[in-house]
Amino acid sequence: MKCPFCGHDETGVVDTRLSDEGDIVRRRRKCTACDKRFTTYERAEIQLPQVVKKNGLRADFSRAKLRASLELALRKRPVSIESVDAAVADIEEKLLTAGEREVSTQQLGELVMRELKKLDKVAYIRFASVYRNFEDVDAFSKAIREVSPTPKKK
Repeated sequence: MKCPFCGHDETGVVDTRLSDEGDIVRRRRKCTACDKRFTTYERAEIQLPQVVKKNGLRADFSRAKLRASLELALRKRPVSIESVDAAVADIEEKLLTAGEREVSTQQLGELVMRELKKLDKVAYIRFASVYRNFEDVDAFSKAIREVSPTPKKK
């Protein structure tokens, strides 16, 4: 670590502490050349992938947009806020663990549909009708059959 006062390359760590939340490391350092002390902070940098839109433009991943999409599909449905939070967290975790620098809106939409299918079948159909842009009633019926349990034969 370079000294911010004299620019010397060698500094020593005098003290190390974790923040109250445990997500930031605070280090007190001392320059071996000028003996001045300074503080550095370390935190993990987690970067979600860029979203590649259908027209090829790229945008930063937005947790707020993801949440808004889920909430719109789940509007007036009996799904708890905690369940929506968990769905958003699951999607973010899948994006992080994939390790990709970019994700298409199609891939993101499929992740949203999987989560909605688990949360609420009506919300899943709502989202699918817009996302898949159903052209006719047959396509809509097919989507409903995907989530409807098949009747058991007697």
